[in-house]
Amino acid sequence: MKYWNKLIPAAVLLLILTSCSSSTSSTGQSEKTIKWKMGHISDANHIWNKTALRFAELVKEKTDGKIEIDVYPNSQLGGETDTLNSIKGGTVDLTITGETMQNWAPKTALLAVPYAIENEEHLNRVINGKVGREIEKDIKENLGATPLFYMQRAPRNLTSNKPIKTPEDLKGFSMRVPNVPLFMNAWEKAGAKPQVMDLSEVFTGLQQHVIQGQENPYDLIYSSGLYEVQKYANETEHVYSWIYVIIGNDQYNELTEDLKAEVQEAAKEAQAYGDQLFQKEIAQYKQKLIDEGMEINTEVDKKAFQKAMLPAIKETLSKEQYDLYKEMINE
Repeated sequence: MKYWNKLIPAAVLLLILTSCSSSTSSTGQSEKTIKWKMGHISDANHIWNKTALRFAELVKEKTDGKIEIDVYPNSQLGGETDTLNSIKGGTVDLTITGETMQNWAPKTALLAVPYAIENEEHLNRVINGKVGREIEKDIKENLGATPLFYMQRAPRNLTSNKPIKTPEDLKGFSMRVPNVPLFMNAWEKAGAKPQVMDLSEVFTGLQQHVIQGQENPYDLIYSSGLYEVQKYANETEHVYSWIYVIIGNDQYNELTEDLKAEVQEAAKEAQAYGDQLFQKEIAQYKQKLIDEGMEINTEVDKKAFQKAMLPAIKETLSKEQYDLYKEMINE
């Protein structure tokens, strides 16, 4: 009997220790490091990639290593459309994207309406106003992704191997556009022959004369090395726009509220970092292109291009989109 009296407390103690051990294991499992993949189209030296890397550092720092982000620049995980599909499929977690999202979230077409935004101040009013809120809601509900922060983009300009000053110069001109219906229609109305092509294919397309030109901001023209295959940068400045860093809703909603708050804090700081880079570096890209031998054509009749593209805006945008467009230009 004395033996059993000693054995029972020991058994109870063992049971308690086992229970504690199981609880610790469960907690340890819940704190397992979350690893996210982030893919985007710009090269390693581009502002977007530098900002993405800073964001990854901040997330790791603020979450005490609970979340780690591996960044894959230069379309390593596919072009922009491919990466968006991968986020929806759950094989990629984050990306940097803009108007290409309109294939799922129609209001994102407003990120790049030709001649809708006048300048940087106007751009920030739009992003932080009603139109910006409507766009973010559309991304969440229809793309299935959550915008974490935005970065402004330099104006888009047309590149070519001949100077282009008016829409009349575009007759028979084959050019690349991203997978954005409004871009396709706007350049058709202006007289060009646009075709959809991923950015990763543009250099080869120009080199092999599949296309004769393309349009992008100076930073992407430089980082994509297009100065090697294009002689002129024509300052059409047809689009002032912005771009979002987004994460899949499923991935984001798996986080605890504390982790969400820490990711949002990292996003806010990364946005400020990206803005500083933009202000510092964007002005340098034009000079870099000149240094590489590109000629800047400033004799562009922007009002003529705006007039030529306006019918495409009216025809391509839905009534809801067009109403928001009118709010944008009056913001």
